[in-house]
Amino acid sequence: MATPFLRVDRILGDRPFTEVGDPVLAVADRGRGLLAVAGAIERRGVAPVGVYRTDDLACLALLRSRDRVHAMAFHPTLPLLAVGTGGYDGGYFFTGELLLLDLETGAHASLLEHEYGRKVLGLEWLDAQELRILLAPPDDWQDRAAHVEGHVAVVRRPDWRAVPPRTVAPAELAGPRVPAPRPDGREAARRALSGLAADWDPRHSIRAVEALPDGRILAALDAVAVESWLPSGQRQWAVPDEWGGRDLVVAADGRSTWVAGPVPWVWKGPAQSVARLSLADGTELDRLPPAGPVTLVRCLDGRPALAPVGSDGELGRLRVRRGSRVYFRQHVSAPRAVGRGPDDTTWLAAADLPELPELPELSEHDGWSAEGPHRPRRKAYRRLFPFAFTPGETHFAGPGVELDDGGLVHTGTVYDGRGLQPGGSFVVRRAAADGAPLWVFRTDPEATALDADDRHAYVGYRDGGLVALDLRTGTATRGRLSVGGVVAVPTALTVAGPGRLLVGTDDGRILDCSVELPAQGLPGRTVNS
Repeated sequence: MATPFLRVDRILGDRPFTEVGDPVLAVADRGRGLLAVAGAIERRGVAPVGVYRTDDLACLALLRSRDRVHAMAFHPTLPLLAVGTGGYDGGYFFTGELLLLDLETGAHASLLEHEYGRKVLGLEWLDAQELRILLAPPDDWQDRAAHVEGHVAVVRRPDWRAVPPRTVAPAELAGPRVPAPRPDGREAARRALSGLAADWDPRHSIRAVEALPDGRILAALDAVAVESWLPSGQRQWAVPDEWGGRDLVVAADGRSTWVAGPVPWVWKGPAQSVARLSLADGTELDRLPPAGPVTLVRCLDGRPALAPVGSDGELGRLRVRRGSRVYFRQHVSAPRAVGRGPDDTTWLAAADLPELPELPELSEHDGWSAEGPHRPRRKAYRRLFPFAFTPGETHFAGPGVELDDGGLVHTGTVYDGRGLQPGGSFVVRRAAADGAPLWVFRTDPEATALDADDRHAYVGYRDGGLVALDLRTGTATRGRLSVGGVVAVPTALTVAGPGRLLVGTDDGRILDCSVELPAQGLPGRTVNS
């Protein structure tokens, strides 16, 4: 299903093999003129696999694996690609999948029956019915050699195109123990891509995108703090950064932009960066050391603000655009009584924006600034209402916007110890006074981005879905984002003017789009209260 309300007018950052990012493995089928390329796992948590025609480099099929890809093999006669993935949990198990991608339909299935799967290290088709599989041992308990050895098994199916998911039983994977080196295929993959496209260069997931009055477009992405694109479609400049940029807000002077890096991981990575860069050439003009993890948002007064992220890290990162206040999801260490209703240990808190011309004495003392980002101190925040709006649930945060009436529309997920459950992702419109939900739109996939105009909220999803929600009723107009017939995941959305939407994708492209919506959307899975 295409996106019925969206027309892509131009694409920035489009180049050969964009879908896979930085390659780690490439396998050719010279007889059919095909090349399968697996990309590295990035902070978006997926490893893409794309299949391309070698004559025109068109992407024929794409899948996204949750684990690193170690092996791929084209079926000798059928339009199928076997993909072996896997990882190590850091303490005991090797887990992974055997995936089968149909090159004609684009559908794929995970074939291993075991709950945790097996780490697949090698694949070879012996003939049209037999697949030789090299697997890591199930675990490394009292087995140091498990990291350099494996087991060989041969799985037979009369018609691999008709194999149902989760039907390769553990008994079929039993086989002799053999040496199993873990080769690094990155250099060979890069050579293969460079041999087909001299201008090939990996792109990374777009995290934020903004339009400038002069027609330029800014983007923050993994591995690049900020890049600037000219109206002609050429990239003007880019500022490489190992950890990349996460949030963008153009400064009040109109000649610079603020950028915040990703929230640091507990076990890895440098302290979070917040910097101001020149819009002329990307030169760094200023740098702020945040006291703790923050998200950078644009307030209603046009100025940036640094909002605390809280103790839950990325899961608690509430990003409310165009707020008359600075919001954050505040965790309060208090016992939760049985039957008490919503999770009252987590609140929506806010700090009001002072009127700077009337209260200049507040600028520095209370963390407010006429030049840099607003930085309200913790004492300036007050609790508004419990963050969770459903009794008995704990809600994590996502992107949102403040509406003209002071209410909020934001995304989030329902916490569950088993992971994200069906219907566990939501978009909610909440009343300004008490946070009561005016409508709730629930989905299975997690929302990745949100912005709104005066009539609709636009929401991107991790499965490539793109939805327009009527702000008054929550009625949904649904679609799926695709580029060249291949599904793309929207990771950044910005309303850039009436009828114009900028969409950043997980493969590093920026889509400049026109929006055309009917007066009434299509019925969605919406709950009105």
